[in-house]
Order: sequence, then structure tokens, then C-alpha cells
Amino acid sequence: MLSKKIVKYIQSLSHKKFRDEEEAFIAEGPKVVEELLVQNKMKCLMVCAEKDWLQQHSNLLLSIPADKIYETDDHWLKSISQLKTPNKVVAVFQKNKAGAIPSLKGKISIMLDDLQDPGNLGTIIRIADWFAIENIICSENSVDVYNPKVVQSTMGSVARVNVFYTDLVKWISRNKNVPVFATTLSGTSIFQLPKISEGIILIGNESKGIHSSLLQHCSQQITIPRLGHAESLNAAVASGIIISQIVVKAHL
Repeated sequence: MLSKKIVKYIQSLSHKKFRDEEEAFIAEGPKVVEELLVQNKMKCLMVCAEKDWLQQHSNLLLSIPADKIYETDDHWLKSISQLKTPNKVVAVFQKNKAGAIPSLKGKISIMLDDLQDPGNLGTIIRIADWFAIENIICSENSVDVYNPKVVQSTMGSVARVNVFYTDLVKWISRNKNVPVFATTLSGTSIFQLPKISEGIILIGNESKGIHSSLLQHCSQQITIPRLGHAESLNAAVASGIIISQIVVKAHL
């Protein structure tokens, strides 16, 4: 049985304020928790799981103090879960310290301007992981990478992709040696671009696109040619199409 103190602590981590204060975040479900434990890049602070899950994954829990491993049941999982249907295990991990943004010379990176949807950010992190993109730079108003829904959507990729938050205009102004390709509705077709081995792919807000103040600092505007009548594409879908075209072409 979980104490009220532990339940309250885990519930508090659904809020960014407390995640920042505690430097911790929640991961839920067998797939995500197992992936983070296997990667071992983020320290696990606590595990609350059903008995069968604990028994089946005892080898992954050896580095976690016994008093931080709690056997629980569906009733208690519902009280600490952020999901509609809790799934066997909820764990608390220590946030990675972001540190300074590394040099982006000689590689493809992603930049996100005020992305708000947790599912979109989580999916873009998975896309980055799939295409071996190491770094994502987000505007300060973008959704928190440690939001439970973001973590869930990454399916463990959050441990392998670096996510930074900064003032994008100031950062681009100080790093003019790396080209920035802004995704818009009226740019150069991604299928007409030459091979690109270095640059930042900038994705805008889901409804407002890229801020004009940021757009004027970009090297080039690019787009996915529209053949039908849809007004726009989902930010994560657009990211996948653009990144696959640029990254794969760079490796041919």
C-alpha cells in the first residue's frame, strides 16, 4: 500500500512547477518504464508496480533501493496514474540536466517554435531518435519535455535525444554559422532541395506557424508540396515527412 505522502508526491509531478522543484518526472506503462530502465541514462528514483511486473523485471531493479520499490495494485495505480487506463507500473525518474546547447555544426538538428501539444513533441522526439538526430532546441514557451504525456509519447526515446529550451531568436543570432530551414506553406519544395548535411529544421506552432520575428532570421523557407485540399498538416506528421526526406538524402 502506498502512503498518502507518496501518492501526493507522485501526483504533484503532473505539474511542471513541481517537476522543476523536484527535478523529477513520471514514466508510465511497461514499454516506457522498461525502455528507460534498460537505457539507464536517467536515474530511477521510485517504482510502483503490480506484483507480476516486479517479479518479471527484477533484473532491471537491482540498482534501485528496496525501500523505493512498491508493490501495488490497480486501485493504487489509478490514484497516481496520468493515464485513463493505468498499466502495471508507474516510475519516477530524475530529470537529466540539460546543460549548454552543444555545437550543431556538421549535423542535422530540430528546432521547435512554441509547440504546445504534448503528443506532437513526444512523436517528434521519437522521429528524431529514429533518424539519429541528437538535439532538439525548443522555444521557452514550448510544452515541457517531461510532461507525462510527452514522456509517454516518446516511448523511451526521451532518454536518447537531447532537448533544450532557449530564446530562439537570440540563439540563431549568435549561431549564424548553422543554416536554419523554416517549414512554411510557401517555401521551396523539400523534393527540390540539394543534399543537406548540416542545418536546423524549424517547425512552428500548431496553429500560428513560425513567429515572424524568428522567420526573418532563417536561412531558407521550405515546404511539403500540397497536392490536395487540406489546409495544413499535423506538426509531427510534417516533421516526419521533412526529416525523412532531408536525412535520408544526406546519407545516400
